[in-house]
Amino acid sequence: MLINTAGGITGGDDMRITAGVGAGAALSLTTQTAERAYRAQPGEVGQLQTKLNVAAGGHVNWLPQETILFQSCALSRRLDVDLAPDATALLVEPLVFGRLAMGETVTQGRFHDRIVLRRNGTELYRDAMRFDGDMQAQLDRPHVAAGARALVSVIYVAPDARGQLAPLRAMLPPQAGTSVIGDDLLLLRILAADAYELRRSLIPILNRLTQGTLPRCWMI
Repeated sequence: MLINTAGGITGGDDMRITAGVGAGAALSLTTQTAERAYRAQPGEVGQLQTKLNVAAGGHVNWLPQETILFQSCALSRRLDVDLAPDATALLVEPLVFGRLAMGETVTQGRFHDRIVLRRNGTELYRDAMRFDGDMQAQLDRPHVAAGARALVSVIYVAPDARGQLAPLRAMLPPQAGTSVIGDDLLLLRILAADAYELRRSLIPILNRLTQGTLPRCWMI
């Protein structure tokens, strides 16, 4: 269980997480609550960097709860994962653009995100996301998020990835999709109106991929 004792991240903060999984071991990492990216002073950007290394036969579940972006936030986030040739992983990155139930909007802010996955030093997957300025207007664009205020990226690396494709597609809401790259890399993304709707769709999927071992802090 990871805890940010500052209660959130603002401009100038620099938070780094490094974890290693030994040969044949398994590790699940989650957070006590949602991470928060608060208002930053002009010219200051908060940094959140996570590095995970998984040795031969090891498995990692990276299951942080949502990162909530607040008005005038500035956050640069990066997740780097290095897997041994036969290591496996489940990586989840949920994101919420203001709390809809609280009437919050994010009409000004900055969020840069990058996920890089490698196996034995060779890059398998890279995903980048960038929002600057009026995030709400960008999310309202039909080919960006069509008005959604929450999203999640899920990466599943395991020998049964292709076998999970059809069952997961049957569980997805309308604004979602999943595909398999190669034989053992499954990618999934869900868009939702708010954090609650995102969890309603995501939790059954995570329960399936973790074989019922999803941490209790994730439950609605």
